[in-house]
Order: sequence, then C-alpha cells, then structure tokens
Amino acid sequence: MFAAERRQLILEMVRANGAVSLRELARVVQTSEVTVRRDVRALEAEGLLDRRHGGAVLPGGFTRESGFPQKSHLATAEKTAIADVAAGLVEEGEAIVVGAGTTTQELARRLARVPGLTVVTNSLLVAQALAHANRVEVVMTGGTLRGSNYALVGSGAEQSLQGLRVSRAFLSGSGLTAERGLSTSNMLSASVDRALVQAAAEVVVLADHTKLGTDTMFQTVPTDVMTRLVTDEPPPHDERAGTELQALADQGVQITVAGAAASGGGDGMQGRRPRRDSPLPVQRRGGPTAQLRSAPAGLLEQQAGERARVADMRRR
Repeated sequence: MFAAERRQLILEMVRANGAVSLRELARVVQTSEVTVRRDVRALEAEGLLDRRHGGAVLPGGFTRESGFPQKSHLATAEKTAIADVAAGLVEEGEAIVVGAGTTTQELARRLARVPGLTVVTNSLLVAQALAHANRVEVVMTGGTLRGSNYALVGSGAEQSLQGLRVSRAFLSGSGLTAERGLSTSNMLSASVDRALVQAAAEVVVLADHTKLGTDTMFQTVPTDVMTRLVTDEPPPHDERAGTELQALADQGVQITVAGAAASGGGDGMQGRRPRRDSPLPVQRRGGPTAQLRSAPAGLLEQQAGERARVADMRRR
C-alpha cells in the first residue's frame, strides 16, 4: 500500500471512530507502528487529525464519542485482559454497580460465574451478558434508552439510584487523565455515571491505554474519587502513557496492569493505595519486577544493569 493510500485509510478510520490507537491502525493498514506514527505526524501537520497518547483523534482537542459498533472492534485484546483482571476483584455474594461500555460488557461476561452476585446496571449489554447466569441477580435502572451505547440515561436512571449503596462501582469512559480523572463525551451518560459513583464505597475504572491522556467534555470520576485503575500495559514507545499512569499513582490511585500484579508499597493487590513516595512497581508474569515508565531513560539503564549483572554471574 502506498503512503497516500495508507494515510487516506488512516484518516477515514479516525473520522469514523473519533479515536483510534496506533496499534489498531497498524493492524488495519498492515504495516509497522513506526510507519503509522510517521503517517499520523504528516496528517497532523496538514491539520487533518490530532496525535494523542498512542493514537490519533479528530482535530479540535476533545474527541467525540464513537458508537458501539466502532468501539466494539477497538483494542479488543486489551479489553479482554482488563476484564479478566477486574473480574478477579469481585467476591461471591457482593453487590456492585457496572456502568455502560464495551469493556464493562466484557467484565459482565466473566461475572456470570460469580455466585450470589447482585449487579445493578444501566447497560442493556451488561444485563444481556448476565441474563442467563445462575445465582446472579441483575437490577436495572429506569431511564430513557440511548441507542448509541445501549444504556439507560436521564432523570429516571438517576432517581432509581438514589438511596442505593454497594461495595464497588466498575466504570469505563472515553478518556482518562491524572488532572481530571475519567470523562465522557455525552452529558446524559456522564450524569448517570456520577450517580453510579455516589452509590459505591469504592470506584474501579476500566480503561485501556489508548484512553490515557485523552480528555473529553464531561467529567465522571474525579481522580481523588478513583480507588483503582485497571488498564493494559502501554507500548514501549508510548512514554506519555507511562507518565500519565505514574501521575495517577502519585495522586493515590492504585494501578493494576492486566498481565501483571500491581503492588502498593510491596503489599501486592491487597493494599488500596500505592505509596506516593516511589514509582509504582509492576510484577510481570514470568519476569523480573519493573517500574511503570515515568522516566524511560532510567528504565533502560536499569534493564541494561540487570542484563550486565546476569552476564557477570554466568561468567563466574
């Protein structure tokens, strides 16, 4: 595929979806992320799109919300990994709330195996995933159906949540920054999400790395309200995403990386908050402990030192 053809396809994908990750663009145009990044940079220079952390968005600062068909095909592997980890946080007999979204839909499919669970949701997709689950009670809010994401919104949904109290809320959104927290592009959805947050003792945000650093119009979960973020590991070249994760950890959010076990001051998954005076460690399966990228050069030096130490031990 010629460069002009690639860039036209990239532009069409961004216009159709609002935001697309470099990984997804590279997969569709069948080239490397390095080449796609160069194409995105050229399109940004022409004012046709904006670069964001690990992806590209429509120009103008705030991304618009994509419809369910587009969202369901974006970062599918990452969403699956995030849902696997999030499901492990739910205990038998709990009462939780689950918001609308493609990532929370993946979570709901796994919650069907948790006995004695009560799930309150405004999402038809979440309810459908749990409809035939044994010993799982599904409670739906009222409200008006919003067809683009199959969610119930409006005053009816918000009023049905008044007086509710559950252990945890699981929410996703369109963007996540350390400065503003979780946000979404739709005012009605944001209002219901805020009501879901008010009903929960703890708030767990599910967001893949493509949403890190993206800011959208309506704030739903301020950073100081977030208990935990479950995300996937950003690509090695995505320095800003690593910096954003570290900034969230510095503000007291416990970071859990899918495929790794997060530790807050050495207490693994048990502690609610990481230590604020040190980078958040991540234990990768089958590998040594590493730190989330807040300073990539330092991380490379650490890795080089480790390799040298191992080589020296072998020579001995």
